[in-house]
This record gives sequence, C-alpha cells and structure tokens, in this order.
Amino acid sequence: MTAPSLARATASLAERDPVLAGLVHRHGPPPRRRPVRIDRRFESLAEAIVFQQLAGRAAATIHGRLVAALGGTVTPAAVRAASAELLASCGLSRAKAASIRDLAEKVVSGQIDLARVGRLSDEEVVDHLTQVRGIGPWTAQMFLLGTLGRLDVWPTGDYGVRAGFGRAWGLGAIPTPAELSSLGEPFRPFRSLVAWYCWRSMDDPD
Repeated sequence: MTAPSLARATASLAERDPVLAGLVHRHGPPPRRRPVRIDRRFESLAEAIVFQQLAGRAAATIHGRLVAALGGTVTPAAVRAASAELLASCGLSRAKAASIRDLAEKVVSGQIDLARVGRLSDEEVVDHLTQVRGIGPWTAQMFLLGTLGRLDVWPTGDYGVRAGFGRAWGLGAIPTPAELSSLGEPFRPFRSLVAWYCWRSMDDPD
C-alpha cells in the first residue's frame, strides 16, 4: 500500500468511527507494511513461532540467540542441522523447537510452499500454515500481517487487540474472540489497521 493509499484508508476509518478518529489523531497513520521477500519468509515465520505467548523483550532475546546460533540466518537447512541442545540453549522451549523443526521439514518436503503462499487468500494461508505442528491461527495471522502485509486481518485471539479494543471503546470488559469478531465487521476491509490502533491504545495513558 502506498503512503497516499494508507492515508486514505486511515481517513476512511476515522470518518466511520469517532473512537478511531481520536486514535488516529493521537498516533497518526500506521507504518507502511512492506511484504517480506520470499527468501525471508521462513525466517519471519520462525520468528512468529518464537514470539508465541511471550513478552516482546523476552521473545526478541530468544530470537536473537537463535539467529546467532544458526550463523546469522534462520533457514530450513540450518534448523535441520541444529541439535536439540543447540536450540534449547537459545531459550526455546521443547515445543517451539519442535514446531520450528517441523516447519523446516515441511518446507523442504514441499508440503509448505512459502513461495506460493502469497497468492493464497487469507483463509487459505491460515489453512496452509496450520499444517505445521504448533502453528495455530494466531501465528498464521501474524504472518499475514507482518510478512505478507495483508490489510484485512482481524486477530480476534490476540489478547492485545482484544484488550486494546475494550479499553479504547470503553466496553468495561475485554471482549471475547467471538464478540471481537462481530465488533470488527464495520471496519472491513482495513481491519489490520484497526488492530494496529488497538495495540497502540494499550500505550495510551489512563
């Protein structure tokens, strides 16, 4: 999305909803999301696995150790060659190490085609990636958002989005994933941008 197109999308959301208008005024437009190059998609997806259910700083530390341990780049070949002890030394749990290794095996076998995945619909991407052990809808949605740069991703299972929406819109309680799904409908086809503002709302002072 070009900068002018992003500005128009943000302005359209602000016109639809006064809460969003306030968020746009405070935080400005979201950053442009450039799709990650095909040859970096594996590394990006492995990073999303590392970040599952961890605070950002802790996850970034573990990911940095993983990158260093694998010689500076996380590739299927490097993951397959790494011992269980090496992966554990980076701080990866046994489950996450198994997930990243399963991803590497499925990419090498061709069961997961990261070169083709960009041509799939959002729903097809989720179905394709969740074949991998340990990759659920949240991880697939983070890949859609951060790696493919899709505009209408609505991660209803993300606690930050749920809590941010509840706070910004003054709901009094954090909406459930099912409730958030309905609440997001008016913001199609730019729900990825709304998710970004939900995260930003968590940084706002009380």
